[in-house]
Amino acid sequence: MNILNCKFIKFVKYTIEPSSSIIRTIETLTTEIEEQEWSQCRPYAEIPGPKPIPFLGNTWRFIPYIGNFEIQAVDQVSKKLYKEYGDIVKIEGLLGRPDMVFIYDANEIERIFRQEERMPYRPSMPSLNYYKHVLRKEFFKNNAGVIAVHGESWYNFRSKVQQVMLQPRTARMYISAIEEASLAFLRRIRRIRDEDDEVPDDFLNEIHKWSLESIARVALDVRLGCLDDDANVKTQQLIDAVTIFFKNVGVLELKIPFWKLFNTPTWLQYVNALDTIVNITSKYTAAALSRIKEVEKSDKEQSLLQRILALENDTKLATILSLDLFLVGIDTTSSAVASTLYQLALHTDKQNLAYEEVCSVLPDKDMQLEGTHLDKLKYLKACIKETLRMYPVVIGNGRCMTKDTIIKGYRVPKGVQVVFQHYVISNLEKYFPRSEEFLPERWLQSDGVYHKFASLPFGYGRRMCLGRRFAELEMLVVISKILQRYKIEYHHEKLEYYINPMYTPKGSLNLKFIDR
Repeated sequence: MNILNCKFIKFVKYTIEPSSSIIRTIETLTTEIEEQEWSQCRPYAEIPGPKPIPFLGNTWRFIPYIGNFEIQAVDQVSKKLYKEYGDIVKIEGLLGRPDMVFIYDANEIERIFRQEERMPYRPSMPSLNYYKHVLRKEFFKNNAGVIAVHGESWYNFRSKVQQVMLQPRTARMYISAIEEASLAFLRRIRRIRDEDDEVPDDFLNEIHKWSLESIARVALDVRLGCLDDDANVKTQQLIDAVTIFFKNVGVLELKIPFWKLFNTPTWLQYVNALDTIVNITSKYTAAALSRIKEVEKSDKEQSLLQRILALENDTKLATILSLDLFLVGIDTTSSAVASTLYQLALHTDKQNLAYEEVCSVLPDKDMQLEGTHLDKLKYLKACIKETLRMYPVVIGNGRCMTKDTIIKGYRVPKGVQVVFQHYVISNLEKYFPRSEEFLPERWLQSDGVYHKFASLPFGYGRRMCLGRRFAELEMLVVISKILQRYKIEYHHEKLEYYINPMYTPKGSLNLKFIDR
C-alpha cells in the first residue's frame, strides 16, 4: 500500500461519520499501513553525506584552516553537498547539537509543510535559547517572543500577535509612515553622494538606518532620526549590535560549542550585543508606551504597539514583540533592498521597465502613495521576487522533527533537524529554467509553472516570517521612491554573494544614483 492510499484512508476517516466499529477498523488499517510503509523504507544510517571522524564528528569541517566548510560560504557548501550526494544529505556528528538533514526537493518540502502540526519546531538556536530562558530569564519570564522559542510559550505568543502582524490590510495602514522614512533615506542619499554621484563604501549601513527608522515608525510611532546628520549615537549602536548578533550566531551554533563550558570571547561579544539590543529597544518602547494616552486622543494611525495593547492589554507582550521586530527586521529587510538595488543596477533593461511602470502609476513624484498604487506595481514586485529567488537573504529554513518521519524514502527519527536548502533549490534548472538569469518576467506568467515551494524567502506555514507583510511593503515603497528620482548604476567589479550575516553582495556597494 503506498502513501497515496494511506492518505486516502485518513481522508475518509476524517470526512465521513461511520459507526464506531468502522472507525476502529479504519484506524487499525491506517496504523498497519503506516507501520508497513515505515518498515519498507531505508534506514536513517543509509542517508548519504560527509562522514564524521571520531570525537569531532563533522564539526571539524567548520574549524578554520583544517576544515573544508566555511561559515561565510555556506551557500557554496550547500551547492557542493547537493552535487555530491543528491536531494537528501545527512550532516551527523555535530558537537552539542542534533544531526542535520538537508533537503533539496520542493515536493518533499511541501509534504513536510502540509503535514505541519499545531506547534512546529524550528531547528533550535541553543545560544539564543540560553540567553532568553536562562541568562536573562528574569526579563523575559513567560514571554520570550517567537525567536528560538517553541511549544506552548511560542504558540500562545504567536496566536496573540499574528492577527495584527499578518493581515495585509493592517500593513497598508502604515504606507505613509514608511513613505516618510523612505523620503528621509532619499535625502540622505543626496547628501552622501560624491561628485560622481556614487555613495560611499558603507552604503549598506545607510540602508540599515532606513530599515531601523521604518521599523520604529511602524512598531512604535516614533521618529528616531537615524538618517539625520546628527543622529543619536544609540541608533548606530543598535544597528551594530544586531549585526554582531547575527554574525556570531553561526560561529556559536556550528563550531565546537566551547561557550557551553566557559565564557569565550565570541560568547561574551554575543551576550553584550543582545544586552544592547534589549536595553535600547526597551527604552524606545517604554517612551512609546508613555505617549500612548496622548496619541489615543488624536486621529493619528495607531502603532503596532498600540494595536497589540488594545487586543491583549499586556505591556510585556507588546515590549517583547517590539524587541523581536528590531532583532530580526533590520538586517533582513535592508539586505533584501540592497540586493535588489544592486541587481537593478546590473540589469538596466529591467530597471528601465520598472521605472516606466512606476512613472505610469505615479506620474507625479510628489504624489502620496496609496495601497491602490502599490497593487499596480506588478513588475517591480517581480523584480524583488526574482532577486530573493536568486539571492534569498536567509538561504535555508527548516524544522526539527517532533516524530519519526519518512523523507525521500528514508526513516528520519524524531529530534533530527531537517533543513530546507532554499538557495540551492530556487537556483535549480528543474524548478526555474534559465535559473542563472535575472528574469522578473517569469513571475508575471499566469499559468503557474513554478513550484510554489521552490522559492520561500519568508518561509511557510505556522512559523512563516511574522513581519513578512511589513517587509514586503517597506521594500516596495522605498525602491519605487528611489526609482522615481534616481537612475541606479554600478561601475565596479561584479560582487560575489556571501553570508555576512545575511546573504548579501560581498564588498563595497558603491552604487551610482543619478538624478532623473
